[in-house]
Amino acid sequence: MTWLVLGLALWTGAHLFKSLAPEARAALGARLGEGPARGLMAGAIGLGLVLMILGYRSADYVGLWTPPRWTYHLNNLLMLVAVFVFALSHSRGRGRAWLRHPMLIAVMIWSVAHLLVNGDLASLVLFGGLGLWAFADRLAINARTPVWTPKAPGTPAGDARWVGISLVVFALAAAIHTWLGYPPFPQ
Repeated sequence: MTWLVLGLALWTGAHLFKSLAPEARAALGARLGEGPARGLMAGAIGLGLVLMILGYRSADYVGLWTPPRWTYHLNNLLMLVAVFVFALSHSRGRGRAWLRHPMLIAVMIWSVAHLLVNGDLASLVLFGGLGLWAFADRLAINARTPVWTPKAPGTPAGDARWVGISLVVFALAAAIHTWLGYPPFPQ
């Protein structure tokens, strides 16, 4: 569990560094150069991700609750929504103007979806922690830049690509979960 918590702290700290310590982040960019400073932050985020994965996979199972079977269906619906919302950030369609911070909103949806079907302590730490990070990051970014200018709406063809790519990504995520031994669809 130590690696999981350390990874979560590293991930969160690196993501929130610019919002919570703008002077320190600016000084780091001035000292190293903006490219290397971004590389350092990306490295910290990547290391945090690796530590979270290793920590989650190696954590002892400590059951907190037993999720009802019906939550698997709700999880799958929420995951489909999360994939669609995440993809809005890269969409060239009309939908890209709908939400501010679609990636962070998608992480919050993903977090809730996974907490619905995982009732153990490591899952609460991982998925709950990442959901809280996404929420805090949204608040920090909104405080730093309170005025939001939505992206210009794209084309209907961009919306069609957004839907198609989102469905493929959802199917791939389901296939990978099944391959790893965590089938997302109840049998």
